[in-house]
Amino acid sequence: MDRTAQLITPSAARSIAYDPPSSSHSLHVRAARVLEDNWTGVSTVPSRSLYPHQWSWDSAFIAIGLRHLSPLRAQTELESLLTAQWGDGRVPHIVFNPSVPLDAYFPSPDFWRSSTAGRTAGAPRTVQTSGIVQPPVHALAVWLVHRADPGLSRARGFLARMYPRLAAWHRYLLHRRDLGGGGLASVVHPWEQGMDNSPAWDLPLSRVTPAPARSFRRADLDHGAAEDRPTDLDYGRYVRLATDYRDAGYADGGGEFAVEDPAFNALLIASEHALARIADELGAPGTARHARAERLTAALVDRLWDPASGMFLCRDLRGSAQDRGGALLPERGVSGLLPLLLPGLPRDIVTAVVRTASGPHFGLGTTTRLLPSYDLLGEAFDPHRYWRGPAWFNTAWLLERGLRTHGEHRRADALRESALELAETTDFAEYVDPYTGEACGATGFSWTAALALDLLHSDTTVTADMGLKGGNRR
Repeated sequence: MDRTAQLITPSAARSIAYDPPSSSHSLHVRAARVLEDNWTGVSTVPSRSLYPHQWSWDSAFIAIGLRHLSPLRAQTELESLLTAQWGDGRVPHIVFNPSVPLDAYFPSPDFWRSSTAGRTAGAPRTVQTSGIVQPPVHALAVWLVHRADPGLSRARGFLARMYPRLAAWHRYLLHRRDLGGGGLASVVHPWEQGMDNSPAWDLPLSRVTPAPARSFRRADLDHGAAEDRPTDLDYGRYVRLATDYRDAGYADGGGEFAVEDPAFNALLIASEHALARIADELGAPGTARHARAERLTAALVDRLWDPASGMFLCRDLRGSAQDRGGALLPERGVSGLLPLLLPGLPRDIVTAVVRTASGPHFGLGTTTRLLPSYDLLGEAFDPHRYWRGPAWFNTAWLLERGLRTHGEHRRADALRESALELAETTDFAEYVDPYTGEACGATGFSWTAALALDLLHSDTTVTADMGLKGGNRR
């Protein structure tokens, strides 16, 4: 049976939807089953219970792992997401499955009203989506998926179809979202950055009047403990920001929340490098995109690097400081370590970031089993509450890649081994207590399974497959 036939065979006829490479490793088999169980026919849900639709950066990470099982399904994952792209170039953070009841997840399609409220911005008419975005990991994922089976990719015209969509996505972020005027993209809602409940958002959120509690119902509390989830007050502020954005026709620049985030921009830069590699593969020069990535790296350092903290910080564009458009937020979140992924960082900054990651604030390789999402010494640290301390597998994967990029192989090896061990022992938990490794949130979580597969099967050296270019700037 060929691979295409395997993919369309009803799942009841086989235990795993794709023919995995020969492997006796139980982690491989168990991760493959998670991805099969969460497959809907066109995409992979993060979790059957808590997240029953398609999420943007989840699908990118999932495709990175799926490439080791079925490059065709990995391509399909990304294609299905980008089919829901808006006319202005944005890739929405949720693509809704119409077969899922409206009350299964909030905010649901009838809250976002994408096809009507988003009409001016070019929202698709035939599929319902949210109106906000998530971190732009997509070009990096597309490049890695292509490299998994270049022959299949070329035969299907995968890169040729993806490139214009990815270019439009980056154009939207670099032009519509440069709200600070310094060249970096801004997020206009905490959910866009992906680390939804980070303490970094506490100060800018404090200026937002929350939506009345009676105006919405939190479906997340049906599947997760209240003490592990955002508070009702924070959730009310999330709803208020989303409501105001929707009612303004999803126009950018006028909201109460605008933040330049280091991880969001680092992923944009990494994907810009990958987009250059895609252009080269298609016969177009990628030099200009590599040069743009280097200019963005310089802007990231200029606007978000904080020498006193030894890491990158978020910039609040609606803060009180008027110089350079806003003030740096003092909270130390894992986001500020993830620019380590970029090869063009100055050597002294690389050294400082590695020192911070390994020091008392994050405990990498010493006091923590997996990198916490927030400062261990911060007043808001909570080892179980969503993004306020727990460790996540996607940030571990990104930091592992970053450490290897800069020759920190011993630390990268240790982080890789810890992530693989915890993925297996927690049944692919959504996130874990950084000290104990205790599972939190959902289990059978798709990106945990996918990225465990990638760590298990990828070479432990960083190669051109990552799509990055350049070296340390002195």
